[in-house]
Parts: sequence; structure tokens; C-alpha cells
Amino acid sequence: MFQSELIAPVPELLERQATAQGERIAFRDARSAVTYADLEAVTGRLAGHLADLGVQPGESVAIFLPNSVEWVESCLAVVRAGGVAVPISYDATAGEVAYRLADAGCRAVVTTDERVALLDGLRGEVPEAIAPILVERGPERAAETPGGLRFAELAAREPASAPRDPRDIDVPAFILYTSGTTGRAKGVLLTVHGMLWVTAACWAPLAGLARDDTVLSPLPLFHSYALNLSVLSILAVGASEYLMEKYSTGEAVRLLQSGAYSFFPGVPTMFHYFLQATQQQPGLRFPALRVCVSAGAIMPATLNREFEERFGVPLLDGYGITETSTMVTMNPLGAERVPGSCGPALPGLEVRIVDPLSGAEVPAGAEGELIVRGPNVMLGYHDKPAETAAALRDGWYHTGDLAKRDAAGFITITGRLKELIIRGGQNIAPAEIEEVVNLWEEVLDCAVVGMAHEHLGEVPALFVVAQPERAVDVEALLAHCRTYLSAYKVPALVRLVEEIPRTGSGKIIRFRLKETLE
Repeated sequence: MFQSELIAPVPELLERQATAQGERIAFRDARSAVTYADLEAVTGRLAGHLADLGVQPGESVAIFLPNSVEWVESCLAVVRAGGVAVPISYDATAGEVAYRLADAGCRAVVTTDERVALLDGLRGEVPEAIAPILVERGPERAAETPGGLRFAELAAREPASAPRDPRDIDVPAFILYTSGTTGRAKGVLLTVHGMLWVTAACWAPLAGLARDDTVLSPLPLFHSYALNLSVLSILAVGASEYLMEKYSTGEAVRLLQSGAYSFFPGVPTMFHYFLQATQQQPGLRFPALRVCVSAGAIMPATLNREFEERFGVPLLDGYGITETSTMVTMNPLGAERVPGSCGPALPGLEVRIVDPLSGAEVPAGAEGELIVRGPNVMLGYHDKPAETAAALRDGWYHTGDLAKRDAAGFITITGRLKELIIRGGQNIAPAEIEEVVNLWEEVLDCAVVGMAHEHLGEVPALFVVAQPERAVDVEALLAHCRTYLSAYKVPALVRLVEEIPRTGSGKIIRFRLKETLE
């Protein structure tokens, strides 16, 4: 059932939780924790200081931090200041940081003393008025980083200005940069309303996220999936959460074994590594864990089934994209599922599967492009009117993802339009090959891309990561592929690699693999 009460301005949600459960821990990391009462107070002070610095309503502030309590506090403070939060990966290169700061026109950046040198090196490439606010990662570093405002001081000191606390939740509040799996990232304009609509339509009613939950989140907060679930949804429902700075399979297993966590979100790669790391622990159980959810990339049906059989915990698969404030489909907790499907569309969201050329809706079971219309669809791409017009047509967001929908409404993602390999006029979805290859016991990870061919146009090239201390027998692997795939889908090239390049949300960065074939 849609939970409309979860859609409200951020200041209202903060006040609601501070009043109802002020002493409860809202967010915790390995270094610190914040209660709901303190979260309301700290974000209010930080919002006032941003206003004192001259950040005007609608202006952008970058969050260039690792997963941490300060990340959450900064994000909510920017919204309370009436600004637009621009999350940046803490591992981003100087060029990636410069592009985002300049493209979004950031007036301030919250970062750590560890990244001061990187920012100093960008002078001349980013807005001149940009103000750094520094989170000190260690007391010994304070003397090494002169200049800049201290996050801890601002969080504790009353500002001259009060937080603006805007009530309009339909204006831009976040610019989230796309994963860049096909090239240069675009800034996606998202609203508080769109984000919390997903909470009210998906995470609370379908996955059962509630106040009683304690969440263990390994998701990188600069991604839409994490911002939506691990920040805003936690606040909206009033749950408690531990933020892992970086994902570690061993640490995640240890924490879940403690019995402190009931809800665990991840991406398919994480759950795959879980299975690999616990092969010698057949009786392993997580005492309090009631549900896991996966999004960010396609989950093979075999992975889902094996995880649930191994640990006795439901693993719900869903499909989401940044441009729809994350989720489009979700397999509901306790409902029947279709193997390999990412579930039906969220209630209240319009989804169609259309012929990419004619735009006509295709029949059940036929493949086409997935298009979406609803309250969670982005406002557009920041300062990119042509790209916005191409993606948003009559209110429908054209995802570029290929999908099929069965008669019962279950949707299965089959690939990307731009990733589709066309071999002599025959279409090949990389995901179909990858699912078959992942069944081979010597394979830890894999990816398929199109490779240029003089006569056929393109043929599939397979990149494989071997299991630890195992060797992949390429000829045996190809024989396995020929057993399960049509001849034209069998890879024409197999290349063994150390790792598959992926975004923080688990998507394969295929263009980087294609570059190695040129």
C-alpha cells in the first residue's frame, strides 16, 4: 500500500523523527554516530552557515566525501539551505571532480583534509568563489591543512542565518551524475518529491523498510540508489543505519553475523562475492537479517536462487535508474516471483515496452525499449536541453534499456539498446551470454561487448575473471556456451582479465573494455 505520509519536506521529516525518537541513533559509521535529535540540530546549523557563506537558493554545493555520518549531514543541510546537493565519488579523479564542480556551478564543496591538495590543483578549472568545508579525518592532519572552514566547528556553532527550510519539494534538490558507462556523465536533476515517492511506493510497502529496521548499507552514497534508500528513506521511515565506508565482503559477513542488522541492500556483484567467500561455511546464518534487496545492475536468476538457498534470506531484485530517482520495478516481499525477472512496475508508475523505431507498444513476451512516466521521473539533464529533449518525450523517459514483459506484468531486462550487438543482422544481448558464462564454475566475473568484424559488423567478445587459484579452460568454456547458446551468440574472442570495470552501483563500464579491443 502506497505510504503517502513518507513524502514531506526534509525539515518536516527531521522534526518528526527528532520528536518521536530523538535519542535513537539515526546514522552510524566506524568513527561516529548521530541521533535523530542531533541530526536535526546539526543540519540546521550547517544550513545556516551555508547561507552565511552566500549560497543562494537553487545554487549547488558539492559533497566530496567518503560514506560517513558527515556525508548524510552535509546532504540534508544543503537541502535545508535551499541548495542543490551534488554528490561526487570520493575516488573520483581530478578531471572528474573538475568537470562536476564546473558543470554544476558549485558554490561550496564539503570534503576532507585528504582531498585539499587535489582541490588546490584545480584552481582555474572550477568556479572561483568555491568555498571548501573540511572534514578532518584525523586530529594529526589539522595542522597540515591551513585554510578552509572546519566542518566540526560549523556543526557545533550557531550561524548568523537560520536554515531556509524550503517547503517546495518539486524543485531541483540534487544533481546526480550518471554512471558514465557509455561516456561523459550527465547531471540528472532530481527532487525531494521524486525521491520520496520511491520510498512511499517501493521501499516501505514492497520491501517492508520500517522504523524497527536496522540497516547495514555498503552502497556508495553518491549513487542514486544509495541516496534514495540509504539516506532519504532511512530518514523518512525513521530506521537506524550503519554506513560502511567501503564494501568488504568479510566485514559485511562479520557484521551481519552479529545479529544487529535486519535489512541489507546491495548490488549483484556484492551478493556474488558473498557466495564465493562463504563456500566453506554451509551452515552460516545471519540471526536478525530478514531481507536483502538488489538493484543497480541485472541480477542473474541463478545468483538469486543460490543466495536464498544458502542463507535462507529473501533476496529481492529490482530495476532502477538515476533518471527515475532509482526504482522502476521491484519484486515484493512474500509474493510469487518469476526467475530472472526484476518484478512488476511500482504501483502508480506507468511503464510501456515499445518498438524503438515506431514507438508502438509491443505484445507480451516481445522485446522492446522500456519507457517510464510518473512522479519519480527526473526534471531533466542539467544544462543539456538537447539530451533532455531526446530522453523525455511527452513526459515519458526513454530508458534505452531493452526489456520483455510477460502476461502477468513481470519485467525482465534483456540489455541496452546501445550495448546490443548486431551480428550479421541478428541481435545479441550481452546479458544473455554473461548469464550462461557465470554458470561455469571457474568464472568469478565476466562481461561481453561487441567487437568490430569486417563482414558481420560486430561479434561478441568475452572478458573473464577467473575464480581465485583457478584457471579457466577457454575451450571448455566455449563448449559450455555452445551447449546453451545459439551458434551466433557464442563469443568469437575470450580474453582473461584481472577485473571487470564497474561503476559503484555494479554496472559494467563496457566502453572501457571496448577500448582494449581497438
